Amino acid sequence: MVRVNGEDMDIAGKSLLEFIETSDYNKNRIAVDINGDIIPKASYADKILADGDVVEVVSFVGALIERHGEERQRAFLSATVAVCGLGGLGSNISICLARAGIGKLIIIDFDKVDITNLHRQQYNADQIGKYKTDALEENLRKINPFIEIVKHRVKLDEENLMNILKDTDIVCEAFDKAEAKAMLVNAVLSDMPDKYIISGSGMAGFADANLIKTKKITERFYLAGDLQSDVNDGIGLVSSRVMVCAAHEAHIVLRLLAGEQELQK
Repeated sequence: MVRVNGEDMDIAGKSLLEFIETSDYNKNRIAVDINGDIIPKASYADKILADGDVVEVVSFVGALIERHGEERQRAFLSATVAVCGLGGLGSNISICLARAGIGKLIIIDFDKVDITNLHRQQYNADQIGKYKTDALEENLRKINPFIEIVKHRVKLDEENLMNILKDTDIVCEAFDKAEAKAMLVNAVLSDMPDKYIISGSGMAGFADANLIKTKKITERFYLAGDLQSDVNDGIGLVSSRVMVCAAHEAHIVLRLLAGEQELQK
């Protein structure tokens, strides 16, 4: 017998995929734990259930709905968000959005993980040398196995951004250089009238994290940061402050998708 969610079932010898397909579970919306190990969705057909197995089937979406409410969660699941740049801002933004259950993330960066990234970016020491798109996808899928991820290992520029961002609802700018930030913001505002753009400006140093705010600049443009600090002033970047700014960007994404566009003065 196999114990499934506390109930003994005569399904030993069946594949996990066969069991799921003959049950009421939606394989795209559940996580399956067998004897303490999460089973990757790609392995369902090969995993043969055995006598004594303890299986826990958890509804991932159900858990999110319980926390966020059904209407909000459906909006998150149906959304496509692009994160442009996967450094301190972008990797942390992506983590927040994956945890919230965003349906599709487009992640864009051309760089590789370096040891100098680890103090503020969402990568691990064993990922040094990997492309950030690949390393971040690994980490995101451990958090949310059901998220759709589209990777672009390119430098975003005026020539390719229209094609890469055409299917997005919201664009998160997370670049390091001011020129790249301006390029992306201007392109979205001038050429993509159906999209929101959220940008970051000012998160360096050890100043009060409460100085970081989100401002609504226009109907489609939001800016997060303290609007003052600059890493080029020699004050450095610290993970806690970078993460606060990233959380501001991620949170306004969720508010926009939930239909809550206004900010407190």
